Amino acid sequence: MRFRACVALLLYVSACATSAPSPREPAARDPRLVNLQRAATLPWTDGGRCAVREASEPWPVLAERCFHALDHDRIEFHDTTGRCAVASAGAAALGLGVCVLSAPELVVGAVIVVGVVVVGFAIKEALDMYEEKRGSPQVRPVPETRPVPETKPVPQEPSPEKRLKPEPKGPDFPPLGPVEVTERDRRPECKPIPVPHRGGNNDHNKCADRIQNNSFPGWDVLVNGKQFDALQLATRTLWEVKTDDFDIHSPHSQRFFARMKLPEIQREKRLAEACGYSLAVGVKSAAHKVALEALDKTLEVVVMDWC
Repeated sequence: MRFRACVALLLYVSACATSAPSPREPAARDPRLVNLQRAATLPWTDGGRCAVREASEPWPVLAERCFHALDHDRIEFHDTTGRCAVASAGAAALGLGVCVLSAPELVVGAVIVVGVVVVGFAIKEALDMYEEKRGSPQVRPVPETRPVPETKPVPQEPSPEKRLKPEPKGPDFPPLGPVEVTERDRRPECKPIPVPHRGGNNDHNKCADRIQNNSFPGWDVLVNGKQFDALQLATRTLWEVKTDDFDIHSPHSQRFFARMKLPEIQREKRLAEACGYSLAVGVKSAAHKVALEALDKTLEVVVMDWC
């Protein structure tokens, strides 16, 4: 009889120890909520509307679909683990930035945001709705200044004299180039916008898509009113791809062809530099590279061995 009483007591204690989880626990495991909390640590140009729309999808899907809506001027991606460098062809085709952002785990130093992140209004509204449903402040987003992703330190408070003049928003470190270039880069027309490839030349588009670290493979990029063939965000380099069969022409025709194309290339270079980007011209042959550089030594011409 005493033995049965002990067994009953043990069963009762075990039942108490494994009581139903608190209402907070399911919310913490809600994939949509987890995605929103992670998105709240990133800077968005659309207030986080895309992230809210795709929050029910797995994080890699959200990262790929909403990558274009990030404030790329305030965010840097670093492949600290080397995972993206040795990724499969399918993963590598997404671009370095998307590959790093899509990682299920957040590696310190992989995503660096310049300045303090203010939670996008759309994300904040969605998180507030979760808080109202759960009736607990525990589901609020992490503090905006929490260094996840890693956030560069905010500069010291400026002197009263400097505070008299409103300072433009921008990186919390001195610009690498002239101030004028940084100011132009903040213009709406300088924001890179992925647009569909122009049709009619599949070989040309394939060469552009295979550019190493192309941030938007499968797309052209509209900057300053010009549709460029590719963009490497990590180095702020816009690309124009020339797939002409340059070598089949005579030397005289080659020189004539290069002179005819030079003004347009120089115009593209000016448009890119006006927004703080450099321009790389991709060609299929060394002879084409030599001909262009002979006409303008300031051009960066690259022979595309991958074409």
